[in-house]
Amino acid sequence: MATAAELTDWDLRHFWHSFTQMSEYESMIIERAEGCWLVDVHGRRYLDGVSSLWCNLLGHRHPRIEAAVAEQLGRLPHATTLGMGNVPAVELSRRLAELAPGDLNRVFYASDGACAVEAALKIAFQYWLQCPQPRSGKTKYLAYDSAYHGDTLGSTAVGGIERFHALYRPLLFDVLRLPPPDARTGDAAFHLAKLEAILQQHHAEIAALVIEPLLQGAAGMVMQPPGYLRGVRELTKKYDVLLIADEIVTGFCRTGRMFACEHEGVTPDMLCLGKSITSGTLPLAATIATDEVYAAFLGDYTTGCTFHHGHTYAGNPMAAAAACATLDVIGDERVLEETVPRLTERLARALAPLQEHPHVGDIRQLGTIVGVELCADRATGALYPPQERHGYHVCKRATGQGVWLRPLGDVIVVMPPLSISDAELELLVSVLTQSIDAVCK
Repeated sequence: MATAAELTDWDLRHFWHSFTQMSEYESMIIERAEGCWLVDVHGRRYLDGVSSLWCNLLGHRHPRIEAAVAEQLGRLPHATTLGMGNVPAVELSRRLAELAPGDLNRVFYASDGACAVEAALKIAFQYWLQCPQPRSGKTKYLAYDSAYHGDTLGSTAVGGIERFHALYRPLLFDVLRLPPPDARTGDAAFHLAKLEAILQQHHAEIAALVIEPLLQGAAGMVMQPPGYLRGVRELTKKYDVLLIADEIVTGFCRTGRMFACEHEGVTPDMLCLGKSITSGTLPLAATIATDEVYAAFLGDYTTGCTFHHGHTYAGNPMAAAAACATLDVIGDERVLEETVPRLTERLARALAPLQEHPHVGDIRQLGTIVGVELCADRATGALYPPQERHGYHVCKRATGQGVWLRPLGDVIVVMPPLSISDAELELLVSVLTQSIDAVCK
C-alpha cells in the first residue's frame, strides 16, 4: 500500500485537478469519510461544509445507501442502457416520474449534471424539427448572465460566468442573454418585463430558455424575486419557447421542497437533475422531459427521429440503486418534512451574528443553501478587489482549522450534509467566523 508521502508525490506529479491552478496547488488527499467528516492520508479530519461540492446530501457512507450499492454489485455492476434497461434504473425512472411535477414522465440518464443539460439542449433543438408543427428556425437559446450549467461545450455556451467561459467563446454557439434576475436589483415584474421584451422580438428563433430555478448557484447564491419563476413559465408558454430547469443544485430537498420548481407551482418542459440524486455516492444525472416533448421523438425507424445521444455509463445500475436508496432514506427518515426545516432554522440562527460583521455584506439563504458574501466595508457596501481573493484565503484558513469550505469568488458557500449535528454546525460557523476575522481584519 502506498505511503502518504508517495501519494502526495504522485498527486503533484500526475493528477491534474479540476478548477485548480496546479502551480499553487498544495496536495490534499482524502482517504476515507464518514458522516460529515473527511479524513486525509495523514489522518487529519475535515468537517465537510459543502457536502463535497453540494453532492453529499445525507452524509458520507450512509449505511442504507452503501448496502444498496453492495447488493447491486453482487447482482449487476453495469449493463448498457442502449436498447435495454436494468432493474434499478427502471425503478428509479418510475419514482422520479412520480416525484417530478406535472407530466414530467420521461427520464433520460447521464453521468453528471453538465451532460444532463447538454442532453436537454439537444432535445430542445430536435423537438422543434420533429414536433407536430415543426419550426426549423428555432435554433437559439435564451440564458442568463452569471448562470452556470456545466462545462461541456453546450452547457458552457448557455453559462454566463465570464471567468469560467470567456476563453472558450470561439468554440461556443451564440446565446441570447438576460441580466441576472437578482432580487436586489428589482422585483419580479421588473425582471419579467426584460424577459418579455426579448421574447417578443426573438421568440421565433428561440428553442428554449435555460434557468436555475429560484437561485443562481455558482454566481454566488444569487436569489430571484418571488414570483419570477412562475412568470417565466407563463411567458415561455405564451411565446412558445421550451423551459429547461437546471435543478442540479436545488433538487432533492435542499430548498425545502423536493424540487425548487414546486415552490411556485411550475412544471418545466425539461428538468435536469444531478449531484444529490445518489447522495454523492456514485455519478448519476437525469433529464426528465414531459410526455409532449417525448412524443416528438417517436416514429418509424426510417424517419430518423430517434434521439441519437447517450453516454456509456448513463443509467448505471449501481448508481441507480444508490439513487433509489437515497429516495428511500428521504422518505423513511422524513428528511423533507422534518430534517430540512430544522436545519434551515438552525443555519439561519447560527449565522445570524455574522449579519452584523463589518466584512460580511450579505447572507443569502434558501433552505439549506447559504452564501456568505464578503465585503471590504459593510457600511459603504464596498467590495474587495477580486484579485485579492479574500474568499479563497478565508476557505484556506478554515481548512487549516479542520473545516472544508469552497468559495465562489468572495462568496463563501455553506451547504453541509443534512445529517450535520448541532455541535458540528456550531464548529462550522465558529471556524468560518474566525477565518473571516483573521483574513479580513
